[in-house]
Amino acid sequence: MGFDLDTLREAVKTHGRVIRVVIAGIKGSSPREVGAAMLVWQDGQSGTIGGGTLEFQAAEAARIQTAQSRLTHHALGPDMGQCCGGAVSLLSEVYDRNNINDLGDSIIARPTSGQDMPLSVKRLLTEARGQGIAPEAQLIEGWMVESVHKPARALWVWGAGHVGRALVDVLSPLPDLAITWVDTGSKRFPETVPNGVTAVPAAKPAELVRHAPRDAEHLVLTYSHNLDLELCNRLLSHDFRFAGLIGSATKWARFRSRLAALGHSPERISRITCPIGDPGLGKHPQMIAVGVASQLLRPIGQNNLKKDLSA
Repeated sequence: MGFDLDTLREAVKTHGRVIRVVIAGIKGSSPREVGAAMLVWQDGQSGTIGGGTLEFQAAEAARIQTAQSRLTHHALGPDMGQCCGGAVSLLSEVYDRNNINDLGDSIIARPTSGQDMPLSVKRLLTEARGQGIAPEAQLIEGWMVESVHKPARALWVWGAGHVGRALVDVLSPLPDLAITWVDTGSKRFPETVPNGVTAVPAAKPAELVRHAPRDAEHLVLTYSHNLDLELCNRLLSHDFRFAGLIGSATKWARFRSRLAALGHSPERISRITCPIGDPGLGKHPQMIAVGVASQLLRPIGQNNLKKDLSA
């Protein structure tokens, strides 16, 4: 997923001293991949390197760590009794308000114990920056190299009612989603909006459609059928990667007729998916959110979302 710099900065802002523990290397089987990380502070933690004894012991060690950076190696079977059977290397680094701003904003490369940067790392960084690619997380000759995480998918959630809140709660922890959450006023949103979610109160939400990236994904679930219809109309005139509308088959039949009267072709209208969710899970907001999230996260190239939902 990459180095989640925004989350680390927020943790340092909130907790002061934070230790980031990242899997730097793997041999054999491991509960998580290289680059998986967790943040640890005196009375809490977030993220995961796979759970179990490895994570518990790593968190406890991080809280009493005195060195700025520490690289350790762990055999999961013999040392910890975990059934993975492999071995992992963990890099634990201390961050606070004094050094958090020293990190780069695209690729973060640093030594594990003060070594000069080797030629292999210099070449990797030069190639990555020259080609505009993000290198995989890796430990090279005593240097840890990670790309700063950038969300790959823009998701716009239209509506902050019960289902909208449930959806944002389910989807906001996922690192690849940059969520923009829109409703008609600030009081429509909960007091605490999840980290990484941009809440946008707007008296006329449909006017914001033109500001959405043309490859964004949209979930339309406002309190108003008229607003839902106007959002669908604006989205069809704009463009999108995916658009889903909450509602029944009857609602969608009426919307198709009205969208056609507004000048949209049947082929264009069919790009909107309605209804959304998994009817078998029921109508509880959290159940709707789980169903929508499950289908939204399937790779579009491997799964025709509309056909699945209308079958």
